[in-house]
Amino acid sequence: MEPSPLPQAQLITLCLVRIVVPISFTQIFPYINEFIEFLGVTDSSQIGFFSGLVESSFAISQLLFIYHWARLSDRFGRRPIIIIGTLGVAVMTIVFGLANSIPELIIYRCLAGFFGATASVIHTVLGEITDSTNQAAAFPLYGPLIGGSLSNPAQKFERIDHSEGLLSRIVSFFHLHPYFLPGLVSGIISLMGVALAYFCLEESLPTKRRFPTSSSQTDPETFAGANNESEDNAPSFPKHPSARILLSIPIIRALSLSGFALEMNGTSFVVLFVLFCYTPIEQGGLAFPPSVIGYALAFTGLVAGLTQLFLMPVFLRRFEAAKIYSVCMAVWPLVFLILPCLNIIARYGSDHGLNGMEGLGGSSALGQDYDRAGGLTPLSTHTKAILWVGFFVTLTLSRVGGIAYPASMILIKNNVPCPEYLGSTNGLVQWFMCLSRCVSAAFASSAFAFSARYNIMGGHFWAVLHALIAVFGWWLARSISLNSKSTLSS
Repeated sequence: MEPSPLPQAQLITLCLVRIVVPISFTQIFPYINEFIEFLGVTDSSQIGFFSGLVESSFAISQLLFIYHWARLSDRFGRRPIIIIGTLGVAVMTIVFGLANSIPELIIYRCLAGFFGATASVIHTVLGEITDSTNQAAAFPLYGPLIGGSLSNPAQKFERIDHSEGLLSRIVSFFHLHPYFLPGLVSGIISLMGVALAYFCLEESLPTKRRFPTSSSQTDPETFAGANNESEDNAPSFPKHPSARILLSIPIIRALSLSGFALEMNGTSFVVLFVLFCYTPIEQGGLAFPPSVIGYALAFTGLVAGLTQLFLMPVFLRRFEAAKIYSVCMAVWPLVFLILPCLNIIARYGSDHGLNGMEGLGGSSALGQDYDRAGGLTPLSTHTKAILWVGFFVTLTLSRVGGIAYPASMILIKNNVPCPEYLGSTNGLVQWFMCLSRCVSAAFASSAFAFSARYNIMGGHFWAVLHALIAVFGWWLARSISLNSKSTLSS
């Protein structure tokens, strides 16, 4: 059966608008620990706690309002909700860098999460305008790069002569608000998304369309999971099912619970990776500067994007989506266990186990700026090579595990009992993912702080704990293969 033609312009527009929320969500990760330290928190163990609190506030707000936005989109249409949400994210991202206290940070992130909850509406639109082989197009890439590169610009350019004039006032402003610039750039990108959605995005809600589409995107046959059997069974379900009814379907329940586990893996890894890289080596980390962390996350975002764009369709033509999902979930335990091994290598690769970027190849200036490393004893070339290889292997494996995200979207669409259930089913799984984001960032950062403070397992207890959680998530994912419909064309 030939795939139905896709509206390429709409798909590209939707994917570009979709990256606004990931950009706003991830751009703070490389510098949030420094920002909290800048606001007066000096205890390194408490920095991890507060950073997790700030990061989790975004997801908590999303969790509270995701169904409200979805309900409004059913009434007023997808397009206006997406435009309002994207505009709100833009404003809150810009003002985030002007915060002067931790409560302000939390308030701005909560408001950003409130508007960012419209991402669930975007997922529904994506399901309405695409088939099961084109669900892997939206991915975050630029957020970490922006945060790591543009944080604290006054310090980065303090050697430039700016004794008077406009430049002097600009530098003074950035001394007062050193983390405003990355939020400003991310906000401008969000405003561009608003303009793009306003001028280019068409309404996908059938009752709100001005003209009928020529394609059969919204016909039941275009849903990979819609077949004669599902159509025969559809009358046994109410037209507007509750969450309890949806969860009574084994495959929907499995996708919801494994979605919670997947989001726990993904969010916890980003939080733990940033904390691990930022923490001094003698306390269990690598003492990297935010710029290196941002570049690393952006690089692996590029790897993830290329993988999903070019390799995912090939995988889906040869393997079941449920099998891909299960294999990706199996990667996560290994990802968490590699990180403490890198710290052990760094400790044994130096005279005192206290060097950071100076030992890993950074310049002398970097080593002096980031004296959290505790010393400047260089590592051997052999040790540095092992660390850098392990560093990028870990990040690459994390992106392999991240392939489970688009696989999950495909499985949701493929297994809805009938096309009319796509919005509610997608919203239910997204709710479980939001719930996971609410707890995972704070849980991960608290576990890291607890491990460091009490030196449990050499400060690496957090890695073992999350590896065990990841194993449980993989066990949940295996049950999907027992209930999922085939995604391979016969």
